Amino acid sequence: MSLVRLKIKGISYSQTQNGAYALILNEVEGDRKLPIVIGAFEAQSIAIALEKEIKPPRPLTHDLFKNFADRFDIVIKQVIIHKLVDGVFYSSIICERDGIEEIIDARTSDAIALALRFNAPIFTYKTILDKAGIFLKFSSKETEKKESDDSIVVDEILQEGETVEIDSGATDGYTELTIDELEEELKKAVANEDYEKAAKLRDEISKRN
Repeated sequence: MSLVRLKIKGISYSQTQNGAYALILNEVEGDRKLPIVIGAFEAQSIAIALEKEIKPPRPLTHDLFKNFADRFDIVIKQVIIHKLVDGVFYSSIICERDGIEEIIDARTSDAIALALRFNAPIFTYKTILDKAGIFLKFSSKETEKKESDDSIVVDEILQEGETVEIDSGATDGYTELTIDELEEELKKAVANEDYEKAAKLRDEISKRN
């Protein structure tokens, strides 16, 4: 079976379902997206890894794993999303130590959080992408009202156990802040280890840039 390389497109969250997040993976050489529902902790950990400038005052669980692996010369070579059963994705982490490869079973959200920290590529099988991949396109009118409608779309899709690629519509009043004020709030959120707030601030900053 042929492997398809994926990249992270973004993370979205639900306004009505506490702790419901959507991780969107995009095929590198194509337009299909692979949406995966993940937990709040994993979403925060992935968001922190994506935002290189955010440095938690203490290591998160995935950072601790990275530090542990570095100490014992263990390298993650790649992550493969190898199975989809009843809407649940199963993944394997391909590790190497002293030239010997090992395959470790992992939740997809954990595997991707670690792949980011090791700069390891993420793959899935073409059959899985054919089955679960989606196309998402916005017309010009839809794009104009996208910000107000995004959270509704996320909630509707998450209720069905699926997700779509969107930016977070809930800004908690962040749209009224300047870039400098957003950066300052981001620093405070990281210092207080409020990574959910940090992820929302990062999303708002990214939309401005």
